[in-house]
Amino acid sequence: MSVMDDEERDSAAFPGQRPPRASVGSHRVEEEVFGKAYDPQTVRRIWAYVHPYRHKIYLSVVAVLVFTATQLAIPLIIGWAIDQGMAAGGNLTNLTWAIFAFAVAVLFNFGASYVQETQVGEVAENVLFDMRRAMFAQLQRVSLSFMDKTEVGRLMSRLQGDVNSMQEFLETSVISVGDIVLLFGIVIVLLTLDPWLGVLTLLTMPVLFIVRIFWLPPAKRAFWAAHESNSVTNGAMAEGINGVRTVQNLDRQKVNFDLYDDKAYHNLRTQLTGSKYAQVMVPIVDTLTGIAMATVVLVGGSLVLNGSLQVGVIVAFLFYIQRFFDPIRSLTMQYSIMQRAMTSGRRITEVLDLPVTITDKPNAVTLTSDMDGSVAFHDVVFGYDPNRPVLKNVSFRVNPGETVALVGPTGSGKTSAMALVHRFYEVQGGAVLVGGHDVRNVTQESLGEQVAMVLQEPFLFTGSVFDNIRYNKASATREDVIAAAKAVGAHEFIERLPQGYDSQLEQRGSNLSLGQRQLLSFARALVADAKILVLDEATANIDSYTERQIQKALEILLDGRTGLVIAHRLATIRGADRIIVLQNGEKIEEGNHDQLMALGGLYSKLYNMNYASFDDIPDELVAQANAKASST
Repeated sequence: MSVMDDEERDSAAFPGQRPPRASVGSHRVEEEVFGKAYDPQTVRRIWAYVHPYRHKIYLSVVAVLVFTATQLAIPLIIGWAIDQGMAAGGNLTNLTWAIFAFAVAVLFNFGASYVQETQVGEVAENVLFDMRRAMFAQLQRVSLSFMDKTEVGRLMSRLQGDVNSMQEFLETSVISVGDIVLLFGIVIVLLTLDPWLGVLTLLTMPVLFIVRIFWLPPAKRAFWAAHESNSVTNGAMAEGINGVRTVQNLDRQKVNFDLYDDKAYHNLRTQLTGSKYAQVMVPIVDTLTGIAMATVVLVGGSLVLNGSLQVGVIVAFLFYIQRFFDPIRSLTMQYSIMQRAMTSGRRITEVLDLPVTITDKPNAVTLTSDMDGSVAFHDVVFGYDPNRPVLKNVSFRVNPGETVALVGPTGSGKTSAMALVHRFYEVQGGAVLVGGHDVRNVTQESLGEQVAMVLQEPFLFTGSVFDNIRYNKASATREDVIAAAKAVGAHEFIERLPQGYDSQLEQRGSNLSLGQRQLLSFARALVADAKILVLDEATANIDSYTERQIQKALEILLDGRTGLVIAHRLATIRGADRIIVLQNGEKIEEGNHDQLMALGGLYSKLYNMNYASFDDIPDELVAQANAKASST
């Protein structure tokens, strides 16, 4: 089918609305990870979260059954009151008993409804709380390779939208039990009151079942498509919001809006289709209700005139017919809720079942502060795609207390090597050793305590400056935090903040400059007091004056610690004990600055191209230039 055919079809299906301008992305990454096969264990998995609150569910079911019994009793009481009152010539005793019975039924009806609503609501909130905690905890454990390929917005859709769908289902599922009991109860009562009129009334049921047989398959597909398109739209929205600075910088607002608009329009189409299938049964049920009631009035009325049927029975029949189609209408709506819940439940369990590829071995070693702090790579092979290795048989050793810099062109594998030290990813070959132990044989917690990382883009959390600095070591005192801040040169600007160390940071520390955020991340690393410090281009985005502050802090920070440094700035690299040069994932040179310059290889070329001009500028002139820039 041609593109024009698609557009014409969309226009015909949705007159007055424009078709999508373009087919924008397949967004199949998540489908590749999660799959599309239906999981028959979904209900059992969800029940595992309901099980701790099962007693409240049982109480709710009992309350629903009592409520259903009163629903069945009230029409009988009304019919009995009409017939007994007329037959007895207005006997007050019978009417009094009828009023009393009616009042008792209403009282039980109210009490049962109150118990059911409060208990189910409490269970639903607790179950959803447990689900959200479990999903968040699982997403904290999954490998970074999964997070690298998955949009945050689509994960948020699962954490929020799918969990809310489960809430709707849990809050209404117990009512479905009452609807089913009420439906069968009404059938039994109708056939008991007058079998012939009851059968005649129920002749409309086969029509409803035939309609539902043809309705179920496309309805299920429509509900699934609506969920998926909503997830894609949420992902696009989150990406657009997170990248708003880049969007405005590149003047791409119109293009970005069009891309989002296409996804939102597709979501509108799928939601409208799902809504159509969810609502189409309601008018059908209403029509059948009217036909059944007209049948009772016409046929039952003639029987009353012939004296073969009492008026109270006709009145009871009309009440029951109205209530008979109420549970059918409710169950029809429940089906759409159940379909959404089953889809959401499957998506939730798929998050809970995400494979955690990096786990501790049963006999994993715990690294302690008295380890030597050495780092060694033994023939390491690694690639984000196993068929395309980023590191190829890389071997080197960093001795305890030694500072080693990794340099090389973009894509040479420097950052990947640093990530392997912290075991963010698993190697495909060889081994990475920390403190003489293969990182795969030590506990992740102890590895995190002994390896501190400072990245190029510092990430600060919403909260106080004090809490951010001691983020990796909650036991750190205020004195420890202040001492670390002073050591890295951050104390002065922190003191100038409105509440000092108690000042609240905005999202990602956006109310601080990049240099200030980086100084806080250095202070955080110092407070962590790890044996190994990894600096991944931590000074790449910092001005020369701030960098010189950091250089002074690094002398304190690296004192007695093993340092692994990726940097493009001269001072950090020249101060390293050794420099390892990577190219295309292979180690091609190793030595100190002077040795590598004398070698005349790749390092010498990189240095002459990028660093020589900075080396000729005296420190005093750099400081004066920065001071002048700050004053202007």
